Amino acid sequence: MTTSAGSYGVLLVEDDPADALLIEGALAERGAGEFVQVGDGVAALEYLRHPHAVRPDLIVLDLNMPRMNGRELLGVLKADEDLRSIPVVVLTTSTAPDDIMGAYRQHASAYVTKPLDFEEFERAVQSIDAFYFDPNTKLPRR
Repeated sequence: MTTSAGSYGVLLVEDDPADALLIEGALAERGAGEFVQVGDGVAALEYLRHPHAVRPDLIVLDLNMPRMNGRELLGVLKADEDLRSIPVVVLTTSTAPDDIMGAYRQHASAYVTKPLDFEEFERAVQSIDAFYFDPNTKLPRR
């Protein structure tokens, strides 16, 4: 899903439209170019497994969603040979130790808690970008 030099693609799996807009806006300010947003794990798998889908450079995943939640989706993604190499950052309101440890046990790349304050929320999302896509810290792309 890489769109141009310095730009990258994100699959955002988030059921809250307001949070989705904030996340997209914060990442777009930092250079994300292509966004696909879906509302649950079922829709994410449908997108990722579609024969013409463009593979995202990063998946940003909420845990609490209808149909298939983020915990279930993370397990499916990391068990799938074709999808497991895509970095997955869990971005959620949960600070529960079981959720945090469970995400890392299922090989999440990072776990970020959504702050309630708008500016802190924006900084948290931008830190995801800085870690994965800043030219000074960037890992080689697949």
